Amino acid sequence: MRKVRLLYAANTMTEQEGITEQNLYFLIQVKNLEFAKKIDVVWAGADGVWHTLPATFHSMTDDDSECWNATAVFASTDATPLPRNIQFSVRYRVKGKEYWANNDGSNYFIPVRAALQGVPGNGLLNIGFRQHLEQDQRHVPVTVAVNAPTRAQEVSLHWTSDDWQHTHVTPCQLKTRLVLETSEQIIEDGAQIWCALLDIGADFRLQYSICCETDKAVFWDNNSGLNYSASRKPLNVLVLNLHCCQEDNQDYKFSQIAKAIDELCVDIVCLQEVAENWNDAQGDWASNSARIINDRLKEPYHIHTDWSHLGFVRYREGVAILSRYPFAKYDARFLSNSQDPYSIHTRKGVMGQVDVPYFGLINVFSVHTSWWADGFAEQFRNLRDWAEGQQGSEVRATLLCGDFNIKAGSDGYELVVASDVYDDEFLGVTSPKVFTKIFRERRDDWPRYLRHDGRIDYVFRARSSALRATAARFVFTPQEYGRVSDHEGLLMTFEQA
Repeated sequence: MRKVRLLYAANTMTEQEGITEQNLYFLIQVKNLEFAKKIDVVWAGADGVWHTLPATFHSMTDDDSECWNATAVFASTDATPLPRNIQFSVRYRVKGKEYWANNDGSNYFIPVRAALQGVPGNGLLNIGFRQHLEQDQRHVPVTVAVNAPTRAQEVSLHWTSDDWQHTHVTPCQLKTRLVLETSEQIIEDGAQIWCALLDIGADFRLQYSICCETDKAVFWDNNSGLNYSASRKPLNVLVLNLHCCQEDNQDYKFSQIAKAIDELCVDIVCLQEVAENWNDAQGDWASNSARIINDRLKEPYHIHTDWSHLGFVRYREGVAILSRYPFAKYDARFLSNSQDPYSIHTRKGVMGQVDVPYFGLINVFSVHTSWWADGFAEQFRNLRDWAEGQQGSEVRATLLCGDFNIKAGSDGYELVVASDVYDDEFLGVTSPKVFTKIFRERRDDWPRYLRHDGRIDYVFRARSSALRATAARFVFTPQEYGRVSDHEGLLMTFEQA
């Protein structure tokens, strides 16, 4: 395909209570050459003044292409006339290069109350598609543009909110026709705009395909086999060992951590090696590193933290949970049999029960266990018993998060596998075949598959949990937010199962 292609553009007018509004809408397809990219619509109205309108990500169309869209709304006033007829081109900047969709150098032109459609094939376009459902949204509007030659007689949506266990069919209504202008001609009978409103209630996810019937054939648009899919906000969980205030430029790095939490929309943060001035074992809340990070968020989270032992000669060292949502309950317990604050093998975990919208009650544990030779087995068994004791019928999921100080494939990791209760979510997302061999088939030679896996930070999910991981990556790398610790920070994304 071309590097950039115009799929659809519309220039419409509405009048209400004496106010005239002009709406511009552009849908663009680009080849996904790199994550960092910029797409703009460069346009001018009847006054000939050129403007730049940034586009935003719309949806994936297949493995190597994306859709982006741009919108602008103008209201008529005495001081500011409406743009009316417009001319425009699309600019795509990526990897230091620039690509254009500009009607072979002549610019595109759309008069008022007209649309331009560049999609090939059967001419169906899902022009109003959004991938995200708002928290309280119960209805989803769908707008389908059908080019004039197709001459649709009926358009319907085939949809599900439970992964196609049940299927619904909702007919679309023909709302209007727009003059459809192409680079060659104006088609008099215009493009058809079909609309429907899907009642999804409080469901987490929506998937649908579009069916178009004519007098000669039936056409389908299923988003290149992926179906159109929209869902509520996923649950983002970040695990990070803070290195107990041992970093150069520590204050700056605290700010970088807060910046990442805000920009990545992290919901729950599990921190280890949380430092607080020792102060004769009395602590100093103002110096607590979890508190400092929390105070730098745009909106501070709910925080639960506790300490276990003297760290680096001068700190109370512990663990913490920051949560976007309030704690229904929280707790802290020693995982080690030792409770000596002067022993680094004294370890404590914290638990927070969080009521996450559309997910329900989730038990989250933040822990920092010892190495295998220093008591991991004892501590993991205590953690497992604690977590299982909190697993009531109302709990939808349990996540054990933190620095477990066991390498993937080691004896400690084998203890987790042998428990037959918890799954390594990072492995499940990034290496599903290896995950199956280890956690489902339980092959005798499974450690060899993790020979080069040096991880010690994990999110272990209880198998009974009603959520599933969809993405996993490390955050504090030179390519993203930079090094903030001797750990890279594991970000896991979950959706409702």
